[in-house]
Amino acid sequence: METSLFDTALTHGLSINEMLSGIFGSISLTAWICLLLPQLITNYKAKSAEGLSMAFLAVWLFGDIANLSGALVTGLAPTATALAGYFCISDIILISQSLYYNTINARKARQRTRSTETNATEDEPLLQPRRRSSSGLPGSHRRHSIHHSESGLDPIKRIVTGEDETPDSNPWLHNALSVAAIYIVGAAGWFVSYKVGAWDKPDDFEEPSAESPVAVLGLVLGYASAVCYLCARLPQIAKNYREKSCEGLALLFFLLSLTGNLTYGLSVFSYSPEPAYIIKAIPWLLGSLGTIVEDCIIFYQFRIYSKSPQSKSNGVDDTA
Repeated sequence: METSLFDTALTHGLSINEMLSGIFGSISLTAWICLLLPQLITNYKAKSAEGLSMAFLAVWLFGDIANLSGALVTGLAPTATALAGYFCISDIILISQSLYYNTINARKARQRTRSTETNATEDEPLLQPRRRSSSGLPGSHRRHSIHHSESGLDPIKRIVTGEDETPDSNPWLHNALSVAAIYIVGAAGWFVSYKVGAWDKPDDFEEPSAESPVAVLGLVLGYASAVCYLCARLPQIAKNYREKSCEGLALLFFLLSLTGNLTYGLSVFSYSPEPAYIIKAIPWLLGSLGTIVEDCIIFYQFRIYSKSPQSKSNGVDDTA
């Protein structure tokens, strides 16, 4: 059956490279479609987006906008162009949710401060500093009060599982199974979409020449997006290191990001073996495959910061 599908694809004008590009792109698209759900759910349960660096999200969005613009003017693989458009939409959704929770929580923090100042008396001037210092180092008070008011679970469990209510004894295994399901669903999705004619190439399709101003502009935009992607995770890595915590981050969010970047790069790389196309696709390859290294750093942070000592007993996070 698999052979007949490939033979049929060849007779309809698709090469092996184009089929592989389509399959990898479909897997990547599936990963990116599901990417937001773990982090959106984590933010919703915690009623907070404190774990995310807004600089990370902002630079990521800028890179996706440049990526989409470059893909459109360069005539990149159809899957690459479709993914770039979806990236922008997904970024806006996550940024909007994060800004909403940050605004709401900042407003609540101001209200608590005003209420505390109003209710304070001259007989207890030293009580307020003592209560504030019990929540950890500066910058940890707001996240601490938000999370522990919502749930009595130990923060370390939320770091490992990415959830606030149901601890997971083996999150890495379960998340790996989720990623495997993404590969299966994505590959099956490509064959289904192909059978309904979604990948038929138009007869008048032609790519812009490499020397045209449009192609040069697309290449510049591609390199701009690559630089943004490579720099976007640095604020998040720095934030995790500074707070010695990955609390508020969904592990599956970054696993799906790794899957999406890997298969996205394979989709671009396998679309055509021609050297001219590979050179044209270099910025997109750098932007997708290069961030895998930074994702691995974040995975390492998940590991080491989930093994904090028992000094966090009684709900106090001393390393936040």
